[in-house]
Amino acid sequence: MSSPGWRSGVLARARPLTPTARSLVFTVEDWPGNEAGQHVDIRLTAPDGYQAVRSYSLASAGFGAGSADQPELELVVDRLPDGEVSPFLVDELEVGDTVELRGPLGRWFVWTPQQTRPVQLIAGGSGVVPFVAMARAHAGAEGAAPMRLLYSLRSPADAFYRDELSSPTASVDTTWHYTRAVPAEWPRSAGRLTADDLARETLPASARPLIFICGPTGFVETVARAMIELGHADDDIRTERFGGI
Repeated sequence: MSSPGWRSGVLARARPLTPTARSLVFTVEDWPGNEAGQHVDIRLTAPDGYQAVRSYSLASAGFGAGSADQPELELVVDRLPDGEVSPFLVDELEVGDTVELRGPLGRWFVWTPQQTRPVQLIAGGSGVVPFVAMARAHAGAEGAAPMRLLYSLRSPADAFYRDELSSPTASVDTTWHYTRAVPAEWPRSAGRLTADDLARETLPASARPLIFICGPTGFVETVARAMIELGHADDDIRTERFGGI
């Protein structure tokens, strides 16, 4: 039995997204549904009672691919070389196993169909996960406002949800930016995002987009500062970061 605030989640499906990342879909009997952009805590308890808690962004919104009667949620875990929790979730957790979940958490970094402004999403690495949830919610709601994604990642092999984000039916317009290796005949060499890239590949300040930025701390701070220098209002920018200060 889970302690107050925690729910039991049973792993229903899992699939690799990259050599180090895995999509995990859990059934959670009393899951209330979540908004796109929220996250959950996962708690693991060792036989000796030692516990470890980590936060993971949700790639699903609402009841996921389930229903109110049989809710599901999907998250992505990227294995950290020295991680306490991620290696177990990526390499050892099996379908039918149970973990403790707490959430949904976070009310600021969310997108709902009631938001009618244009949306610019900017992801660094695994920071794309909450944006997959937003893209799915946007598609489900048949949102009329444009939603664009600038996805910065190391190489094509590191892409999460490539097929889904590249689909002709995707409601989000994705621009791929590679920092270390590019596909053959790619029009730009590998390199970090620059202010010129952001000016060229994102919605202009004149469109008054709501901007979401998610990724490692340094990436988020650099991009947020550059977007302000491009004329976007500080109040229009929402950030989510990981990896410490």
